[in-house]
Amino acid sequence: MNTPGRRVHEPLTEAVLTDGFLAGEIVDNPWQHLEALRAVAAVSWNEVGGYWIASHHREVQQASVDPARFCSGQGILTFEIGHQYPAPPTMMHTDPPDHTRYRTLVAPAFRPSAMKALQPHIEAHAQRLYDSFATRSVVDLVHELTVPFPLLVICELLGVPADEWEKFYLWSEVSVPGASNHTAEEKLVIQGEMVRYLLGVVAHKKLHPSDDVFSILAAAGLTDFEIAMFAVQLLTAGNETVRNTMSAGLVALAQNLDQWQRLRADRSLIGSAAEEMLRWSSSVIYFMRTAVTDTELGGAHIAAGEHVVLHYASANRDESVFGPTAHQFDIARSPNPHLGFGFGAHYCIGAALARQEIAVVLNEALDRYESIELVGNAQRTRSSIIAGISNAEFALTPAS
Repeated sequence: MNTPGRRVHEPLTEAVLTDGFLAGEIVDNPWQHLEALRAVAAVSWNEVGGYWIASHHREVQQASVDPARFCSGQGILTFEIGHQYPAPPTMMHTDPPDHTRYRTLVAPAFRPSAMKALQPHIEAHAQRLYDSFATRSVVDLVHELTVPFPLLVICELLGVPADEWEKFYLWSEVSVPGASNHTAEEKLVIQGEMVRYLLGVVAHKKLHPSDDVFSILAAAGLTDFEIAMFAVQLLTAGNETVRNTMSAGLVALAQNLDQWQRLRADRSLIGSAAEEMLRWSSSVIYFMRTAVTDTELGGAHIAAGEHVVLHYASANRDESVFGPTAHQFDIARSPNPHLGFGFGAHYCIGAALARQEIAVVLNEALDRYESIELVGNAQRTRSSIIAGISNAEFALTPAS
């Protein structure tokens, strides 16, 4: 077991090792606090929250690939500590072999050939959205582009009507703690509506199957609880992370015009630019694991049952991995072993789709605009889990 003297390596400011750090109080500019956290230790104890924080890239990776030591089944968010679920609320709350079985079920929908077939549809969705504001010089690209675009794509992939994307956006937002301003009671009502709707869609697919993810679920012999688990996660994860990556990436390009011009001059950098956007945005700030047995991670002695926050945002700025330019936005960064999609068994199943969507948005913007500049400040959400941008206006200069 741990002793109190071994938990915190040296005194830190309250902002670094208290719940305030993960509660959005310093979400607008957390980087100096993360740097201070990494300087203390690879893994540090949060006395107020009652959990460890793994802030270094190496330790986040190590915990991610070892479910025998660090499991997901006892909660993946800090507010879940002490809470018992009758069944896993998402696939992310499962460990092998259950997680492997669930993942294998839907993996064919995300195979390379399926993503290639989806490419013309992805491009068409992007072009229609860009066309919708083509005559305007100042546009909130969050509301007009990065919110609807991945929702339209994921609706098509799942097999739900794309013209209802605004409803799905609301449902997605209330599923992410801190992403919306709805009360707890309102969220329960909205989430109930979402689950009933999605179960209804899957029930319809049992009678009228087609080539989509919900038809796969309909044929899999799952319980209603398992169907709801899959449907909610795929809908939410299928748009939240890529939307916020694109939003933050466009903001970064507008704030680093040399990088925008570099990309305009060399389209071969779009792939590496997408990877840097994923690193830079760290749209999923953290997930949590629980120690299965007494163990050690990054020099910290962790007791069975204690919880470890895997801080992806910190790991993605770790100077020991990304060097002295870790705090710079560099579209040509190579290598770029970011953890924007997680790592290990829970690596994002939609990673290839997300990369496609980011590349399409960038290519279309480069075709249309000579420059993009941020008007005012981007407004960030107060979620401690998803690094979201709620709105950001851009001045767009058409390409000649």
